[in-house]
Amino acid sequence: MGVPQSRITSLNDKGLNTQGNYVLYWMIANRRMSHNFSLDRAIELAKAQNKPLVVLEALRLGYQWASERLHAFILEGMLDNMRDVAGADTDLTYLAYVEKEIPKGKGLLEHLAKNACAIVTDDFPCFMLPKMTAAAASKVNVKMEMVDSNGLYPMRIAPQVFLRAYDFRRHLQKELKPHFDDFPEPAPLEGLKLGQAEVDTGHWPMMDEVGLEDARSLVKELDLDHTVKPVDYRGGRQAALEALSAFKSRFKRYGEDRNHPDDDVASGLSVWLHFGHISTHEIFRELVPNFKVSQLAAKANGARAGWWGMDEHAESFLDELITWRELGFNMCALRPDDYYKYESLPDWAQQTLEEHASDPREWVYSLEEFEKAQTHDDVWNAAQNQLIREGRIHNYLRMLWGKKILHWSESPQVALEIMVELNNKYAVDGRDPNSYSGIFWVLGRYDRAWGPEREIFGKIRYMTSESAMSKLRMKEYVKRYTARQGSLL
Repeated sequence: MGVPQSRITSLNDKGLNTQGNYVLYWMIANRRMSHNFSLDRAIELAKAQNKPLVVLEALRLGYQWASERLHAFILEGMLDNMRDVAGADTDLTYLAYVEKEIPKGKGLLEHLAKNACAIVTDDFPCFMLPKMTAAAASKVNVKMEMVDSNGLYPMRIAPQVFLRAYDFRRHLQKELKPHFDDFPEPAPLEGLKLGQAEVDTGHWPMMDEVGLEDARSLVKELDLDHTVKPVDYRGGRQAALEALSAFKSRFKRYGEDRNHPDDDVASGLSVWLHFGHISTHEIFRELVPNFKVSQLAAKANGARAGWWGMDEHAESFLDELITWRELGFNMCALRPDDYYKYESLPDWAQQTLEEHASDPREWVYSLEEFEKAQTHDDVWNAAQNQLIREGRIHNYLRMLWGKKILHWSESPQVALEIMVELNNKYAVDGRDPNSYSGIFWVLGRYDRAWGPEREIFGKIRYMTSESAMSKLRMKEYVKRYTARQGSLL
């Protein structure tokens, strides 16, 4: 059937170069060799032109928050991709480039584009990637497309920015059914024979398997933030599949126990989803292999449960994976210029925060104090310590973490700056539409006005550590992440 047109966006008005030597897939977000509409589209074009396929996965220096942690995670994924290609029955050419010094990587894509028939890249509507792809498309003299392989619903066909999860969920319940017929290929490389590409890589040296095997040593040599160390789990497709397999064993507890930190039944998959090492489509197929469209409810009422026709745990997880995750992509794709700005908050939220901006604050902490988990609150400190050590925070406590930053900052604008800085610096899944959704939810996005009206928060939803401790199983969590484990920073 081919990749749906709803997922393909032209980035320039250039035509195909029928004299080119290959089709080039510039892999920047969907960093995987399966379940990837971008790869499927590149294969389509290569077959149509009867040309070989070249995949370039490059990693540059100099981006904001670049660190050993983020670089190592990406490099481990590159090693898996290299091995997946080597182990498949294919003649695809995979190029792994790692910039060792700034600006040594500059010009590589333009150089490869000179001999390309067309360029396909990934449509990821967040962080630096949209500007990077737009700039690249303006410089190359060949057709360039970007492909959305982020979620079940093609993000650019949405008729509007949805301001509430309820409204987006109801829209999905009306419009998602046809898209279950359009899933990316699970094994696109097997038997793929397009001919061996002749590729001139110029003065840019490509990485080999040996060079990528010890990513955590390699990153120590690069111009990165060396204070943010790699996490104790690996990046890449193999680690993602292992995490998915482990989650399947506790999947039936998700609906009941997911909010309890001591139980830790959450999937933990967001870190691999962020870097594209695994896809929503693959997770969906693995967790609900017997799904049939006929089981979906006929009526679209926007309810969180009931539409999927599944058990509580499955309904709960799919609402997180699809409704809430893709809601963030909806915002970033349709409001690219301000999704990350304070002014993008709902009017009611901005108004109530402004009315309470001058309220007295019992505690006001600086960015440095927050970063070092030096608050009076053991629960908050535990969540921050988990972020520093593991690059993630338990899902429920991530909300509390943000609410207390709002509570203890000199203004809501400063609170936003602190949340973005800490999240994007330390979280492996930061710099993502879904993480911006979580940060801005703290300040009222996707929420409603709540009562009673409170100091500092106004009508913004209020949360406390005391309430969390009383209703959640988390004593072991707090003990584990407040215990000293050497210097965290």
